[in-house]
Amino acid sequence: MADVLNILTVDVEEFFQVSNFENTISRTEWDSFASRVALPVQKLLQMFADRKVKATFFVLGWLARRQPRLIREISSAGHQIGSHSTWHKLIYDQSPQEFRSDLSESMKILSDITGTAVTAYRAPSFSITEKSLWAFEILAEEGILYDSSVFPIFHDRYGLPRAPIAPFQIRTQAGPIWEVPASVVRISGVNFPVAGGGYFRLYPYWLTRALCRRIHREGRPVVVYIHPWELDPEQPRMRRLRWPARFRHYVNLAKTERKLSRLLDHFNWGTLEAALSHWLAHRPQPKMFTPCLTPVE
Repeated sequence: MADVLNILTVDVEEFFQVSNFENTISRTEWDSFASRVALPVQKLLQMFADRKVKATFFVLGWLARRQPRLIREISSAGHQIGSHSTWHKLIYDQSPQEFRSDLSESMKILSDITGTAVTAYRAPSFSITEKSLWAFEILAEEGILYDSSVFPIFHDRYGLPRAPIAPFQIRTQAGPIWEVPASVVRISGVNFPVAGGGYFRLYPYWLTRALCRRIHREGRPVVVYIHPWELDPEQPRMRRLRWPARFRHYVNLAKTERKLSRLLDHFNWGTLEAALSHWLAHRPQPKMFTPCLTPVE
């Protein structure tokens, strides 16, 4: 598997900004919480530096505005900086105009901090679904070349199960955009998620490793996504959560760092842009996907 370059991504947000907490913690309360993101981000940077790997960091604009030094540290280490929106709002809960404003604001914040153009995006909670396919047109118009907002599974909050499971191009009136979906394996006609977030924390490591190998045998790179708060098992516990949200957020936090270390050691990793280019060099004719895009007003 030495010829496979996998995609390592980090969604940079505070522990209190996750969609699981949206009905519990108002955005007006965000400034009342003490930031905890710097330490786990620096831990990730050290883990990556020790292995000489680069990652794509999808950064929340709200956070970047308050911690520009941390974002410059990530960029200076040679990692790709992408947008994770400004306010971590689900795309399908916004109008096209609201989404465009949120996207362009985040891109400006990040480009002003790093001095480089932002060309990669990941939606909060993978919220490009059948209800928000119009977002691709706006992403392309705003200069995004690489997106990783599609999860080809059924889920109560996100999912586009009919989408291809390998990287693919999307035609828009503003030009093509590359979509790199979150990793899944198809078993008996059903897509099962692999190697990210709560799924990564929930699955035993031997299963994650086996599923990654299966993805390689199918000719695809693995897409890993991790959040800094997943390496912070001492984070404050939110007491107002219902059981499903509590389980999704807190399951196996203490095991994340060890699992991630093993995954980094067992496979080859790179940024979204670099790994996609590597994959295309071996797969010259990727699929073109043309969803039924709702016209953007």
